[in-house]
Amino acid sequence: MVMTLLIAGCSKEEKTTEEHDHESHAVMNEDIQEETSSPEILPSFLDGKEDTMKTIYAASAQHQELLEYIPCYCGCGDSAGHKSNFNCFVQQKNGEKTTWDDHGTRCGVCLEIAAESIVEYNKGKSIKEIRKTIDEKYNEGYAKPTPTPMPS
Repeated sequence: MVMTLLIAGCSKEEKTTEEHDHESHAVMNEDIQEETSSPEILPSFLDGKEDTMKTIYAASAQHQELLEYIPCYCGCGDSAGHKSNFNCFVQQKNGEKTTWDDHGTRCGVCLEIAAESIVEYNKGKSIKEIRKTIDEKYNEGYAKPTPTPMPS
């Protein structure tokens, strides 16, 4: 099940970049960002990763309207300047172009929050209900949340 992901905190791993058909670059916090021509095309940094991780990345790109209102509790607000859990997977979408962020590939907290939020949203829960659940669950024992706006 998607919810049984690794529950490891974020870590700084040494990154290497290869030449790809996608545009990629490392940002100051050591996250790699890669642009693809659409959200249906996953970034090459997911090559060789588990299918569960790829599924969460693909679902995250399709649930911007949800994840932009869900904070991340791994510390990426301070370390990477993320504004929400969405930024752990997608830095930005500009039309069809999608700039992916590899932060989520190294962080079980990011993956778990996205997976739980998307599953609950698909079950019919409102964004406000999901936000409340995430805030309550991760309020203690986790890093300061990202500066994520409340849903209206």
